[in-house]
Amino acid sequence: MDKTFNLLGHTVSIQPEQGSSWQESAAIPGMTPGSRVGATEQLLDKATLAASMERLKRYKAGKAALERRIIDNENWYRLRHWQQVEKQPSQPGLMETPGPRKVSRPASAWLFNSLANKHADAMDNYPEPAVLPREQGDERDAKSLSAILPVILERNDYEQIYSDAWWDKLKSGTAAYGVFWDSAAENGLGDIAIRNIDMLNIYWQPGVTDIQESPHLYIVALVDNDTLLAQYPQLQGKLGGQAIDVPDYIHDDNIDNSNKSVVVDWYYKINRNGRTVLHYCKFCAGEVLFASEGNPEYDEGWYSHGQYPVVLDVLFPIKGSPAGFGYVDIMRDPQLYIDSLDEIILNNARLAGTPRWFIRDNAGISREQYADWRQPFVDVAISLDENNIQQISVNPLDGYIINHLQHKIEELKETSGNRDFNQGGSNSGVTAAAAISALQEAGNKLSRDMLKGSYRSFVEVNHLLIELIRQFYDERRCFRIEGADGAAQYIEYNNSGLRPQSMRLPDGEELYRKPVFDIKVKAQKANPFSRMTQNELAKELYSLGFFNPEMAEPALTALEMMEFEGKNNIIEKVRQGQTLMNVIQAQQQTIAKMSAVLQLDGGAVNPSKPGAGATGSSRSAAAMGNELDSAQLNATAYADRLAQRSVPNMEE
Repeated sequence: MDKTFNLLGHTVSIQPEQGSSWQESAAIPGMTPGSRVGATEQLLDKATLAASMERLKRYKAGKAALERRIIDNENWYRLRHWQQVEKQPSQPGLMETPGPRKVSRPASAWLFNSLANKHADAMDNYPEPAVLPREQGDERDAKSLSAILPVILERNDYEQIYSDAWWDKLKSGTAAYGVFWDSAAENGLGDIAIRNIDMLNIYWQPGVTDIQESPHLYIVALVDNDTLLAQYPQLQGKLGGQAIDVPDYIHDDNIDNSNKSVVVDWYYKINRNGRTVLHYCKFCAGEVLFASEGNPEYDEGWYSHGQYPVVLDVLFPIKGSPAGFGYVDIMRDPQLYIDSLDEIILNNARLAGTPRWFIRDNAGISREQYADWRQPFVDVAISLDENNIQQISVNPLDGYIINHLQHKIEELKETSGNRDFNQGGSNSGVTAAAAISALQEAGNKLSRDMLKGSYRSFVEVNHLLIELIRQFYDERRCFRIEGADGAAQYIEYNNSGLRPQSMRLPDGEELYRKPVFDIKVKAQKANPFSRMTQNELAKELYSLGFFNPEMAEPALTALEMMEFEGKNNIIEKVRQGQTLMNVIQAQQQTIAKMSAVLQLDGGAVNPSKPGAGATGSSRSAAAMGNELDSAQLNATAYADRLAQRSVPNMEE
């Protein structure tokens, strides 16, 4: 049985050999099956590896505060914030109270509701790339890339990756995408792999604001020792213990990491002749598993684009860090105040709903019977009065406490931009669909701002995709795309059009031009209300005559002033209709002029008198006029017959 697993964004497949243990069938990216470290083993010696490990520890120490905040925010997202606030080892969500009972502490989901709403906005506007060329000669490749990039994203299940990344972005403020080349994919042909990287497992130089400015980048993961030994037998006897403490979340399951070891993916940049070259090394337990530096196959670096294969999507930026903070950091205090006030109100209701009494010691009342509400009778030895028994009264809370709770709820809504209109609700008597739509659009400016930030990161992801296609797509590959008519089409593509192209200057000097493209992001508009709005706009434009060729000029003027999705396509359609109308009008004028000339020539020429060329041309013009009249009569007769055939026979 085959076994497939993932090592730091790289797919590894191992299969059992008959009569033996697991063996390697597909090595790490860039290596052929069965290949080992080879010449690179001597380049990265023990001292270099030890220095890199010490650097990783310094990077981790500089990121300690961010790691604590990420883990804390995960607990707030899961409504485990009382445990986080009190740091008590007892069962989450329960507090110790005087007496034999445990009372549940309130944990309202206002914070979670806001996060879920913003995540829904992000998925309603799932991005789609459009590739634009910077030079006219690259239009063909730009059109092909616009068609195949969505296919590559779909093959990598990018919608799920995008969804998971948005949860990370909302909770911790930063999402990390990894764009790698997986040489084991497609039966060894290789293909692009996109992964969502946990922010707890990535390390950079403290103090940089752009992850690409860090001289080194580390991605770590815990991997089972059995898995490592199956792929790298040279680790036998060297595994055990963790050289670095990998932080983890608080899980419901009891996870045992004692049989796991830390595997490190180390990316670093070097300067070679003024050009940045990216190299890659994988090591574990002080042993180099693979290194690109010193390997002749990777003389130009691990990736030719020279960038780290990681893109960070930041929600709210922080000075001096490539990471940011999220909505949990903003809403956690209002959420804590709301739950604290809820606790006060619930405790008051519990005390008021549980009657308690003062009973004198010698009152002669059976306390057990009195406390048991199932007993219909209670034995008393004396007459009862206020001196013997008296109920303990609980004063109700003042109204300002309830009002303050509502104000805190409204504060959380305002702070997060999660008003009632954003969730489809209405207040203050607003019931008209147009008014609700206008309020929703006005309240969605925060969501639009967040989406633009994610779209900028999406552009970077697609640029990395294009660079990997440029480097690795040497063989032609087939892609199934959706044509303009909605039918499936199959195209083949390789990197021949993306490779540097030779250009010769007038003085004979030869230069190379690399095709460069721009990425424009458009939303798929999965929101049904957005689709309905677009449909209503189309019907309104049609009713106003925007698609009437005779009104093309004023329609184009109005369209230029408008802003809506797909405006450029509508403008192009209106211009095409205007051009077609102009061509038809020009042809009609030409036919009218020819008819007038033919009629004039036919009346002035004497057919019985032979003449020069002028007479011949007149006869030719007359003949042309007769042929034109005949063609018009035939066309009219054909139109009449066609109209008769199209009329249904009511008797049949």
